[in-house]
Order: sequence, then C-alpha cells, then structure tokens
Amino acid sequence: MSGNYELPGKELMRETQAFGFCSRRHVLQSTAFGMSALGAAWLMRGDGLLASEQPRQPILEPQLFDLSPKKPPLKAQATAMISMFMMGGPSQIDLFDPKPELTKRNGEQFVGEIRFDNAAQASRQIMGPQWTYRRRGKCGMEISDLLPSIGEIADEITLIRSMHSAVNNHFPGFFAMNTGAGIAGRATLGSWLVYALGSESQDLPAYVALTHPSGLPIVGGDSWTNGGLPSLYQGTVVRPKEPRMFNLQAPSHLKGDVQKNQLKFLEHLNREHAAAYPHEDELQARMATYGLAARMQLSAQEAFDISSESAETHRLYGIDQSVTRDYGTRCLIARRLVERGVRFVQIFNNGQSWDHHSSIKTELPKRCQEIDRPAAALVKDLKRRGLLDTTLVHWGGEMGRLPTIQVPVGSTSLDVVGRDHNTFGFSMWVAGGGLRGGYVHGATDEFSHHAVEEVVTNHDWLATVLRQFGLDHQQLKFRLGAREIALVENSAAQVVERLIA
Repeated sequence: MSGNYELPGKELMRETQAFGFCSRRHVLQSTAFGMSALGAAWLMRGDGLLASEQPRQPILEPQLFDLSPKKPPLKAQATAMISMFMMGGPSQIDLFDPKPELTKRNGEQFVGEIRFDNAAQASRQIMGPQWTYRRRGKCGMEISDLLPSIGEIADEITLIRSMHSAVNNHFPGFFAMNTGAGIAGRATLGSWLVYALGSESQDLPAYVALTHPSGLPIVGGDSWTNGGLPSLYQGTVVRPKEPRMFNLQAPSHLKGDVQKNQLKFLEHLNREHAAAYPHEDELQARMATYGLAARMQLSAQEAFDISSESAETHRLYGIDQSVTRDYGTRCLIARRLVERGVRFVQIFNNGQSWDHHSSIKTELPKRCQEIDRPAAALVKDLKRRGLLDTTLVHWGGEMGRLPTIQVPVGSTSLDVVGRDHNTFGFSMWVAGGGLRGGYVHGATDEFSHHAVEEVVTNHDWLATVLRQFGLDHQQLKFRLGAREIALVENSAAQVVERLIA
C-alpha cells in the first residue's frame, strides 16, 4: 500500500471533526463492511446490549442483598422445596407411563417419526415396558413394580406424564429444567427462590445441594450456580459423608472469647472496606457468608446429625439397609433442613447414573432400589410432621427414554440393550406444596414418545413452582447491567392451574 493512499475513513473523520456531526451516510461509508454495522446493532439490541428508546434510570443508591425472610407478593402455599433430581433420564415407559400398545407390539418395527440422540446405536425395534404395572392407592394410579414404596404414596403425589422440553441432551436438559433455558451460566431455581424470599433460618445455608458419595452430578458446580444473581444466592454444597462441612469446629486455641473477638475485629474491617466501595454487592455477599459460617459452627452440626432421630425413623428411610443407607440419610437430612427453615434443598445422584443407553434390565432396578424407599419415606415423614402442606417435593430428571431399543456397538444380545433419550414426552412426580394428590396429569401418545394431552413444558413447570411460592414468573426479575434477567423468559409460559389443589 503506497504511502500516499488514505482510507476514506480518515477523510470522513476530518469532515466530521470540521462540521461537528456524523450522519448516517458517514457511518455507512466509514464502515469496512457496509451494512454489517447496522446488522450488528440490530442483533445487539435484540440481546439487550443497547440502550432502550426509553432508557432506565440508573441505580444511584447502593443495593444491599441479604437472606432475611421476605413476604411474597402473592398468596403462597409452599415455603420450602426439596428436589430429588435423577440426572440421566429415568425411563417413564418402565416406571410411570404404561402403554398397552407398546406391550402388544414389543419386538416390531416402529414406523412413526422418531428422533434419536445416538444415531450410531439406534434401532427402530420397539421395546415395551420390561416390568409390570399395578394400580396404587385409593386413586388407582398405575406405577411400576420397580417402585413399590412410591406406590404407597400414590394418593399424595401428582404424576405428570406430559413433560416436554425438546432439549435432547443432558447438560442443556438439566439447564432447561432448572434454569429455564438450555444454556449454562443462568441462575438455578433454588437461587431465584432465595433471592425472592430469603430464608427463615439465618444460621443455616438458604440453599443446599446434597451430593452423592461417588461424585458430583455431571453438570458439576453449574448445578447450583447463582448465574447473574449476587453470589449470596448460590447453593451451598454439603458433603455426602462426615464431616458434612469442613472447618465447623474452631481449633482449641481459638474457641470462646478469642474467636468472638477475632470475628468482631474482622467484621469491623470488612464494614470499613465495604463502605469505601458501596456499589460492590459481592463484598456484602462475602461479609454475609462469613457471618453465616460463624453461626453454622453451632447450628449446622446439629442439623446434619441424624443420630437423634428414632430407630423407627431410620428404618422408615432405609438407613438400616446398605442399599438405601446413603440416599435415605440424605433424604432425612433434607427433611431436617427444611424443618429448620432452609428454603431449597436439591439431592443429586452421581454423574448421570439414570442414563440407561445399555443394560437397562439390570441397571434400572439398581437405581430404583436405591431411591424408592427413601423418596417415599420423605413424603410420609413430612406429612406426619405437618410439613408436607408447605413443602413442595419433586422427583424427576431432565428427560425420559425412547420406546425403541438402543444396541451397544458390537453387541447382538438383547440382555444389554437400553433406551435413548426422549425429551418430547416424559414423566415426573411432585407432592405437597399445595399441589393435588392422587392425580395424574396429561398423557403421551400410544408409544410414550410425544406429550399430546395437557402438555407441561419446562417453562410451565418453573412458572407453576414460582406461583406456589407466591411469586409471579412474569414479575420476578433482576437488573443485570443494561438488561433484566428472569428464571422464566419464555413468553408462552403459563401456570398449570390443574396441578394446584
């Protein structure tokens, strides 16, 4: 390029400086790719990154965030929630959604439209339910023989057979069910509830994640993230074995007045530092966390200690049996936490252990044996203590399974087949929190593939949960920079009134 050549932009810059303005013609001529700049502006406006035509007033006063209990704007029926999340996708066909047509056509070829997630191992050979169903409770709800204890609480639960998210893999599926969209980085349901309502307990974490002894869920820390909300509302992970939380006991040389004086001095320094940076809400969150940690030295150890529970309660949860001991213990801890004012507890399995692409005939019974008795015990125990009416209990995963077999590569044996993902029609159940008991909602088609009656999307589900807590999904928002974020941002979402008692 010669030294005498000047880009048009330089001439326009001189003209702009001379006349003190920049017209649309100037902008288009000075943009290297012409109309692309206007396209970028249009996209940025769609993402909320440009100022609106009616700009919002800036926040001039410091915002303070805390965990103090807050009154919901609407009448609330639930005050706490326990979610038993079955990461991987339990098979609704074998557990909750009996289909005579599948049984009748077992082994035939599926001729309808079907979407496979793993096309390399896909098959169109129909596989009907591998276990029998029977009617349970006074309501006559059909539940698989794999879940006899959950069958005992049929009159307490709402079985939703028409869940639909169409987000056909584990990571985005989990995010869709827990954060409202199939992408990472958004705040979870637990964080939103704590942000909106605070906690009845100031001595325990408001939001607790109970993980499995053999590892974290596949989504890891994103399973309890605060996303764009202040970090004060992030979930607290509790270890699956003792010590449930590290460093709850002060060392001997710091116990008593020594520790009290030290904490008082640290609080003084922290408040001075925070006063110098009034708009840094992360400092306020960190100070609140330090204070909570100090209070938990007394309260948390007692909450996690199940030794004070009766032998009958231990038997109810299956803590006396090796196969149910872990899950039973975590379910009992969850009950103890909500009993003490914790707002949201989520219980996880390891990895995606409900993801039965193969060996479903042997692996699905194992998973059911681990959770069946403890999950039913949780509902029974909450009810007898008068807590079920105000505690919303959830059991389910991010997806279900297909009605056809998946054959592992290199295998021809039907003993090792499984089922691929299905997010177009799957099941989950809920209990308490003002929802209907002994009620089956919605239906899938004759093959348990697509939800076809009274469909409940992941957005509808989250909107309904918020409603039970006295919150409006259209109004619950948080100002993040130049835009507002929400748990439910889908305009078609609606509260499923028929789920409510």
